Amino acid sequence: MTDERKNAVTFKGVPQTLLGKAVKVGDKAQNFTVINQNLANVEFRSTAGKIRLLSVVHSLDTGICDLQTRRFNEEAAKLGDKVEIWTISVDLPFAQKRWCGAAGIDKIKVLSDHRDLDFGQKFGAVVKELRLLVRSVFVIDEKDVIRYVEYVPEIAQHPDYDQALQAVRTLVK
Repeated sequence: MTDERKNAVTFKGVPQTLLGKAVKVGDKAQNFTVINQNLANVEFRSTAGKIRLLSVVHSLDTGICDLQTRRFNEEAAKLGDKVEIWTISVDLPFAQKRWCGAAGIDKIKVLSDHRDLDFGQKFGAVVKELRLLVRSVFVIDEKDVIRYVEYVPEIAQHPDYDQALQAVRTLVK
């Protein structure tokens, strides 16, 4: 059974329901499995010992998701090898691969939660009405402790890039 958070976010002003339990700063990040563009499983715990920024979008083929992914790809080079950035969506891996190739995305991992919604359920990020992930950003330290959380209240708005990147920079020091 999953928790439901009604009216936690809106999509173009229409209230939506989020499935799963919201995570908060200080929580231990649960392991989850997503799929890479070659259809192989990727487990979150495979990045233990790194600072992780999880940039969550509903579809790479939408304007804000496109810009969000490009922005974090640009920032990745400035953060060094202690940091790993993942963009997670429910797009099919084939669509992600096509989009990444066309967009020149090469510094971050773009992964799919399409098959099981494992990430979305464990991070409270599944939009029930749309079967998409809510726009959100999470920063997790080397010991898997969540240090920054943003569930964007209106799906059609950008996250606070500066705050998320500042959370990463604070951990890198």
